[in-house]
Amino acid sequence: MSSKAAGSFTPKKEAFAMKHHECGCASEAYRFAYNAEKMSAATIQRKASELLKDGYVAARLDELRAATREKHQITVDDLLAELEEARIAALTAVGATGNPTPQASAAVSATMGKARLLGLDKQIIEQKTTSYVVAPGEASSLEEWANA
Repeated sequence: MSSKAAGSFTPKKEAFAMKHHECGCASEAYRFAYNAEKMSAATIQRKASELLKDGYVAARLDELRAATREKHQITVDDLLAELEEARIAALTAVGATGNPTPQASAAVSATMGKARLLGLDKQIIEQKTTSYVVAPGEASSLEEWANA
């Protein structure tokens, strides 16, 4: 990508951002905004992913999302309440015969939706390391130290 294309917000980037906001699919948005007829699916996906990381495109997508939230007056609290209603409905579902038929998968999906909204769905990987200090003269080589 040329420095001009990387360092500015072009009409194609605007078209990409608008289409991505509309459909939610980066590859589809890339095909819409750019000449991608001769590109492989993998290339389109890679280039679309690169565009999503572009600062100008990311900022434009944030603007579009904020405008949509404002227009529809959607808050995180509203979404959390809806997901909680869906979770409870899934757990208390009743089948055609009148017997309880809890939908565990739907309940888990609602719970995970709440976790994503709150940023609690990130995997936390704890890494512990141990460092050893070998005093000069204690080991003449790494192998000797490892076998000690």
